[in-house]
Amino acid sequence: MRYRMLGGTGIEVSTHCLGAMMFGAVGNPDHDDCVRIIHTALDQGINFVDTADMYSAGESEVIVGKALKDRRDDVVLATKVHFPFTEGRNRSGNSRRWITRAVEDSLRRLGTDWIDLYQIHRPDHTTDIEETLWVLSDLVSAGKIRAFGCSAFPAEDIVEAYHVSDRRGYGRFRTNQPPYSMMARGIERSVLPTCRRLGMGVLTYSPLAFGFLSGKVRKNQPLDLSARAALAPDRFDPALPANAAKYDAVEQLVEVADGIGTTLPELALSFVTSHPAVTSVISGPRTLEQLEGLIKAADLTLDDKTLDRIDEIVPPGTDLYRADAAWQPQSVTDVTQRRRPLSER
Repeated sequence: MRYRMLGGTGIEVSTHCLGAMMFGAVGNPDHDDCVRIIHTALDQGINFVDTADMYSAGESEVIVGKALKDRRDDVVLATKVHFPFTEGRNRSGNSRRWITRAVEDSLRRLGTDWIDLYQIHRPDHTTDIEETLWVLSDLVSAGKIRAFGCSAFPAEDIVEAYHVSDRRGYGRFRTNQPPYSMMARGIERSVLPTCRRLGMGVLTYSPLAFGFLSGKVRKNQPLDLSARAALAPDRFDPALPANAAKYDAVEQLVEVADGIGTTLPELALSFVTSHPAVTSVISGPRTLEQLEGLIKAADLTLDDKTLDRIDEIVPPGTDLYRADAAWQPQSVTDVTQRRRPLSER
């Protein structure tokens, strides 16, 4: 296992991060089995674990807390806040009111006194970014978190947050967590260069492109809808024209993997960690078998010839699908931001 510094935090993390999204009701409801998976990952040299308060409505954090009970000091623990998972007003978003409440709930579920990396799960344009940075800085001062970052923030929001921190003397977002894979390379255009220029750590998610790069999604083969594909089957429907390019790319990438004697998932993970802006790649296994397959990628180094071939199949900066289906900017979703009033047209 290799290790890299997490932005400017001085915290050293493994290049492979264990994602806990599949631990709990959404993925693997067997707590003991999930704990075994976490312990196996730690024994293999992974020292970085990422979860979120909304994964299985808090159950993932509970499972991670159980697994780290006697190993907390050896693990860099990350979690996130933003999404609602209980009913009621003011129980989501990036406000001081919600973050102050949510961090205490996460600490309780995780069974720890501190969180190493606390991340804002998505942008919230109803809350002034100054408000969010202010409360996060206060949490650092209070010792409840060690550093904070963001997730799936576009480059313009990252830059705005940086300047607000600089102007107001608040702590900075030290990391960003965007989706990134061989089939979703759009962040190479501005997000990754911005993070690198600002000295931010980058921990990427969805390296297997929502399962397309798992090796189980192939042309003219039955699709297993018992796993993650069941969450959004339209993404995999070969009858939809929008999916044709994805299936074609998979077949070509399989040939690349076969040509260097590796598997498609191992190729996918190694591709992500090859980018100079990426600190760590998050893998979210549901079973011990999946974890063992992912760990093998830690020993794989791709040469320039292989990376050049991947560039030919999916050109740099290209997305074959919209990588972040959980959020779109208000400039797209709010019609009033896209159309002048009728009287002004």
